[in-house]
Amino acid sequence: STQSTWEPGQYYTQSYPQVVPSYGIPMYVDSENNYHVGFEHVYQQSAPVSFQSNPTDKKKTVRKEKVHDDGPRTRLMEEFRNMKTKRWELQDLTGHIVEFSRDQDGSRLIQRKLEGPTCTDTEKELVFGEVYKEALGLMTDVFGNYVIQKLFEHGLSHHRKLLAGVLKGNVLNMTLQTYGCRVIQKALEVIDQEDQIMVASELNGHVLKCVLDQNGNHVIQKCIERIPPDNVSFIVKSFDGNVQNLAVHAYGCRVIQRILEYCDGHQVFIEPILNEILDSVLNLARDQYGNYVLQHVLINGKPEFQSGIIEKLRGDILELAQHKFASNVVEKMFQHGSDEDKASLLDDLLRVREDGTSALQIMMKDQYANYVVQKIIDLVNDTQKQKIMDHIRPHIATLRRYTYGKHIIARIEKLNPKGYSGYSTPFQKN
Repeated sequence: STQSTWEPGQYYTQSYPQVVPSYGIPMYVDSENNYHVGFEHVYQQSAPVSFQSNPTDKKKTVRKEKVHDDGPRTRLMEEFRNMKTKRWELQDLTGHIVEFSRDQDGSRLIQRKLEGPTCTDTEKELVFGEVYKEALGLMTDVFGNYVIQKLFEHGLSHHRKLLAGVLKGNVLNMTLQTYGCRVIQKALEVIDQEDQIMVASELNGHVLKCVLDQNGNHVIQKCIERIPPDNVSFIVKSFDGNVQNLAVHAYGCRVIQRILEYCDGHQVFIEPILNEILDSVLNLARDQYGNYVLQHVLINGKPEFQSGIIEKLRGDILELAQHKFASNVVEKMFQHGSDEDKASLLDDLLRVREDGTSALQIMMKDQYANYVVQKIIDLVNDTQKQKIMDHIRPHIATLRRYTYGKHIIARIEKLNPKGYSGYSTPFQKN
């Protein structure tokens, strides 16, 4: 087989010339000393490109022979590619399952057969028997990973057990790898709890690295979703003192929401996180990611934490309602706050200030806050709607001159074109 050069920061597998990345960009060198970025078996799906050694010569030489993995495609693969109309069965691939797993169309064929209702245990054993010895390499293969996922999902129980054994000692690297992370997620969905705990335990000490990684964060979320909280307490504890920074991170905010969702019955785990959230509600409300964390607490949190957020934000309600991200939080305050909190917030918005204006008047003319006002109108009771109408009525002419003000008038007319308290609505034009 073709021997690949060992590059720094990567791993080399003797059984298959594969380079698995640690944290850098994977690269391999073929027998002709041509450098290729990526996994070798991925780039050999089609004719690879050789770059000339002379930097001034920009012409690229393309190998003309068709290759697959370690060399030329087998005759069976050539036949498969040329005979699209033939009805292929798994038995037809005997001795070539690994090769087909690394081919785009071949992988799809195997997946389709494995998940089909007519797939027999004998056929599943055939596939597993051939891929098991190459399972680790296939787990990180652009096409092979899907075959492994199907074996986890549709294979026999001992297949799942043996494949879980392959993961042992490799979980962290696979968690951070584009295709490997998908295999880990599928495994966590179907393996038994003992193996789930084994998989998760290999991430202990590396939780924050995974949370901040575009692939790893999905695995951490799946651990939280699938494993009892007591067995992944190390994940939650990793957030101590880091909640404010992680809540404003694109991936960190997702993981925090999963913790709040799936560890809800374990207050000892989530109270420290909630307390850190409460300490920074104003900054989180304005943040493009942090606002989702606050929305989650307002929607799903216990009443004391919902009221805690509302109390800390009520003094800045006008400014927040006019903010692109924070306006969503204000909507959730009205939607999920207690009746007392909503009534108090509405009174604040209707209160006339020294300059003769109210917060509600300003909000109705704003590109973001006008949506908050529309949501408030939808949510409050009839008595409160009447208070809003009485407040708006003197300013109708002014509102009609503003694009967003017109939206408010249209919303009220749509809700009740006949008006309230027996008199016609003042929003109809004469």
